[in-house]
Amino acid sequence: MTNGGPGIPPALADLLQEWLARLEGVEGASDNTISAYQADLLGFFSFLTRHAGNAAGAAALHRVTLSDMRAWMAHERARKVSARSLARALSAVKSFYRWLSERDGFDATAVLSARAPRFRGRLPRPLAEDAALRLLETVEMQNTTPWLAARDVAVVTLLYGCGLRISEALGLQRNDAPLPEVLRIRGKGGKERNVPVVGAARAAVKRYLDLCPLSFAPDSPLFRGARGGALSPRAVQKVMARTREQLGLPATATPHALRHSFATHLLSAGGDLRAIQELLGHASLSTTQGYTAVDTAHLMEIYEKAHPRA
Repeated sequence: MTNGGPGIPPALADLLQEWLARLEGVEGASDNTISAYQADLLGFFSFLTRHAGNAAGAAALHRVTLSDMRAWMAHERARKVSARSLARALSAVKSFYRWLSERDGFDATAVLSARAPRFRGRLPRPLAEDAALRLLETVEMQNTTPWLAARDVAVVTLLYGCGLRISEALGLQRNDAPLPEVLRIRGKGGKERNVPVVGAARAAVKRYLDLCPLSFAPDSPLFRGARGGALSPRAVQKVMARTREQLGLPATATPHALRHSFATHLLSAGGDLRAIQELLGHASLSTTQGYTAVDTAHLMEIYEKAHPRA
C-alpha cells in the first residue's frame, strides 16, 4: 500500500490507509482487491481536492453531497472511463463511506444513494458443440495422475452436461454419489432445483471415485485436491485454461461458459426456454434469455426453414 497520491491531503491519505489496512487484516481482502480499491479512492479524492479546493480535508468527506457525487461521475465519464469501471469505483467509494460513517458517526446517505451508470453485463460466450466435446476429451490430458485426471473430467462433465455452476459442482458431498438420475441442487439464495444427471456425468463421477485413493466421510467434499482438501474453483479454472490453450480455444472458454453452452445447446436441440430456466435455477426468464441470446441466428435459421411462406 502506498502513502497516497499526488495532490492528496495527508489526512485523506491516512484515512485511506486505515481503511485498506482493515480490509486486508480484518476482512481478508486479496492484494488485487486492495490495489483496485486504493486506485479508485485515490481518483475520487483527487477529484474532491480539485472540486473543493483547500476545503478537501478529512472533515470535508462528511459534507459530500449527491451533487458532488454526480459531478465526480460526470467527470469520470468525460475522461472516457467506462460505465463498468465507474460502477466498480462507485462501489469502492460506497464501501469506504460505510466504514467512515460508522467510524465517525455521520450520515452518509448522500454518497450511498448515488446510482451507478447502467451497463450491459458481458456473458461468457458458449462453445460450439464440437468444441465442447473436444474440450471434454482433452481435459483428461492435463493431469498425469489418473485419479486427478478422472476428477477433472467429472467436474467439467457436470458443468457442461448438467449446467451446474462451479460452486454447485464443488459443493457436492461424498454422500451425493453415486449420482442419481435426478440431483437436488441448492443454488444461489438457497433456492433448490432438480437437475437431471446425464449418464456421462454419472459414469465420470463413478470412475473418479473408483480411482481416488483418499478416504471419505459421508459429508466430506466429493471433489478433492491432490493434498486431500476440497478442490478449489481456481484449480478447475487452471485446468480449463490449459485445455483451451491446447485446443486453441478463446479466453472466453471458462468453466462458467460451459453452463452457457449447456443452455444454448439445449435450446438448439428444441428445448423449451422455461424448462431451461428451471434447470439453470434462474429466478428470471430474462436471465436465461441472456444466456441463450447468442443462439438467435440459429433459431432464425430454424424459423426460416419451418415457417410456411405465402
